[in-house]
Amino acid sequence: MIRSMFAAVAGLRTHQNRMDVISNNIANVNTYGFKAGRATFKESIYQNMYNSTNGNEVLGGQNPSQIGYGSQIGAVSVDYAPGNYEPTGYGTDCMISGNGFFMVGPKNLGAADGEGIANDGANIPKLKLTRVGAFTVDGDGYLVDENRNVVYGFMSTDGTPAAGTADLELNQDVLVPIRIPSADAAGGGAGGAGADARMNLSQIAIDSNGLLSGIGDDGTIYKIGQVGVCNVPNPNALEKAGDSYYMIRNNTGEVKAYVPGEGTTGMLLTNGLEMSTTNLATEISNMIITQRGFQANSKMITVSDEMLQELISMKR
Repeated sequence: MIRSMFAAVAGLRTHQNRMDVISNNIANVNTYGFKAGRATFKESIYQNMYNSTNGNEVLGGQNPSQIGYGSQIGAVSVDYAPGNYEPTGYGTDCMISGNGFFMVGPKNLGAADGEGIANDGANIPKLKLTRVGAFTVDGDGYLVDENRNVVYGFMSTDGTPAAGTADLELNQDVLVPIRIPSADAAGGGAGGAGADARMNLSQIAIDSNGLLSGIGDDGTIYKIGQVGVCNVPNPNALEKAGDSYYMIRNNTGEVKAYVPGEGTTGMLLTNGLEMSTTNLATEISNMIITQRGFQANSKMITVSDEMLQELISMKR
């Protein structure tokens, strides 16, 4: 009877943990880029009443007899399937239609501010990953997210933009903060003043290939850089860090950054963001099932207590 109480208490804990996961999913039903979690149970430890034995010349074999001690959380996994597209109308908003993550971080990961890091598995873990493509250009010309982290990707090999129909020669060996080049680098028609003045661009937008471009004062379209997308072979090994960020730890596989659409990453859907993958109908159904499971385990404790009371009352 005491074992039944322990098993029921274990059941209460696991159902409470599952309810915590469901509650978090529902709380983030309108959070851009949120990936819903799922808690699964597994059996807890067992006590052997009889061990299994082989048969002999006289008697047959015996199967084990075991009594369990309830359940426990097996894993809290995350469904990384893409969410639905929600149009926003902002030119620098985008979502990944498929696999991959945007990369953001501080400006000074390289030897100097804005210098960047090598595009390899040793350096990319220094960055934070996110599925939320709500980007803007700040006063210093950096492409930043809502938490003021700069967006990493690829810039031209010589640091200058490509004008008109010219192609942007990218250096995909180095990940750098995406930044509007200086007015001097543009070679005219850029506007601005001072040695570190940025190009004066309007209608800045990101296209489906991650290319950031804008229109200069002279009416020319300037291609600035390309937003990088990181491929993670095992995304369930990522660790959530809050603020819609994920951190690369162990067991993720070989991680590398690509332009959108390459390296099994998805293309971008622009002028919109990725909606939460929380399915309210599923979560409410799971909530009811979990609540009933919690109630059943609570009842088991009550019944075990009543049986103990009957045992104590045998001597009057």
